[in-house]
Amino acid sequence: MSTANNSPGLVVLAVDDEKDGMDMLVERLNGNRHVRRVLKAFDATEALLLLAGDDDELAARKEAGLSVVDAVFADLDMPGLTGMELARVLAGFKPAPVLVFVTAHSHEAVAAFELGAVDYLLKPAQQNRMDKAMERVLAKLHQDGPGGPASVAEQRDDEVIPVELAGTTKLVSRAAVRWVEAQGDYARLYTSDGSHLVRIPLAQLEERWEKAGFVRIHRSYLVPISLITELRMGGSGYSVVIGHEEKVLPVSRRHTRELKDRLVRGSGP
Repeated sequence: MSTANNSPGLVVLAVDDEKDGMDMLVERLNGNRHVRRVLKAFDATEALLLLAGDDDELAARKEAGLSVVDAVFADLDMPGLTGMELARVLAGFKPAPVLVFVTAHSHEAVAAFELGAVDYLLKPAQQNRMDKAMERVLAKLHQDGPGGPASVAEQRDDEVIPVELAGTTKLVSRAAVRWVEAQGDYARLYTSDGSHLVRIPLAQLEERWEKAGFVRIHRSYLVPISLITELRMGGSGYSVVIGHEEKVLPVSRRHTRELKDRLVRGSGP
């Protein structure tokens, strides 16, 4: 990875209003072999001033058409502008830096990923967890390329859903989801290694994942059309087979026509 001054390694910005949090974050960032330079800001306002300032290297990056920094690692809970508000401002940068949230709380993980964060680190983050986050940063930078961020559809190709499990946050790839079942205001994601309950309504997932080939077959079920291997007609109506008889799910009458049309067209929207 080369920056505007042709030096290898990433230029990253750490944002945290607490000294202990900043010290830990900088130590973990400097402990990663891909990081060359770590800039520090103790709140979101200072971060924005730094990004807009007269630092020679940052100015050269902007002149070269690169993002001001490669990535921003930001705390969520800060005085003044929060990490979420900072993320919304950064999203307007052209090109925008890759975003990772670092926080002591996991309850805003879903909102963080909706803002385009590639990872969500819980404090105190260990070095191996930081290294995994940095791999996600590198993958995102490789995906976007020097010309800037990919399109929204391309950005969502590798979408992950944060799942709370016994006090930890597990990242479930959308590509691993075999089918989704509605459970009130929640949805249960079924994967090959089990199921995961997430606080996202099925209707919201249907809207977000439509372009990725997911189709609503019933008020309670959402499935990736590419995994449907059979459409069956029975005494109680239609049903679909997922994989090699992995699961048989009902198709409601109101969704039958759309499903047939989608199967004829293929997996596209």
